[in-house]
Amino acid sequence: MSALRRRVEVGDDRIDLLTIPAADPERPTLVFLHEGLGCIDMWRDFPQQVCDRTGCGGVVYARAGYGRSSPQRQARGVDYMHREALDALPALLDRLAVDRPLLVGHSDGGSIALIHAARAARPVRALVVMAPHEFVEEITLAGIRDARAAWQHTNLRERLARYHDDPDWVFHSWNDTWLRPEFRDWNIEDCLPAIDCPVLALQGEDDEYATLRQIDVIAEAVPGTTRLTLGQCGHSPQRDQAAQVIAAIAGFVEGLGA
Repeated sequence: MSALRRRVEVGDDRIDLLTIPAADPERPTLVFLHEGLGCIDMWRDFPQQVCDRTGCGGVVYARAGYGRSSPQRQARGVDYMHREALDALPALLDRLAVDRPLLVGHSDGGSIALIHAARAARPVRALVVMAPHEFVEEITLAGIRDARAAWQHTNLRERLARYHDDPDWVFHSWNDTWLRPEFRDWNIEDCLPAIDCPVLALQGEDDEYATLRQIDVIAEAVPGTTRLTLGQCGHSPQRDQAAQVIAAIAGFVEGLGA
């Protein structure tokens, strides 16, 4: 069977969804959670490569407002990652009958995965988090200010429009929220000790949006965390060091056992 692209009704939204069949049905389902400007297509072939390497099935989706999912008109609150982790993601997993997923999250998606595992009161087999955020750093805000300048002075809008039906909402709902003064105090470190599943935390040594302290705090709070730093790698490990990341995920999944 080949991967299937479709849209499914979840609550009031139609969610753009890609499902990848499992080669080994005993393996956990990988659920891929994209970054703040991401969607299905911006993962490129990374989810398929990971599923091929691990034998796992996969679910790749665009959050409401992103990609080809239902548009959103309202501004987001500073709790948008909590809302996705505790409301939208559980509803999607229930709709797809996915139990004990292995969540693979990048950037905002990594933070969503951590919040879900800690606070959703649902079983999670394991987490793979790439360049996640647990607190706001000045380097993060500087990178987001640079992104705003790129939006204003380069063709960033046109590039995002290739992937999103509403690139203006996608950009501003992310950029404006992170630059709101009240977001400066956003922090999920208190969630981390409640995570009771294996975690693989990866980050590039050249991450332009964060320091390595972001994955250090996970390793300190969650016993048995596998921490991996990647040389010559920025904020997108799945793009900058794809082969190394895929190999690390494959070894992590193999180590989970039955």
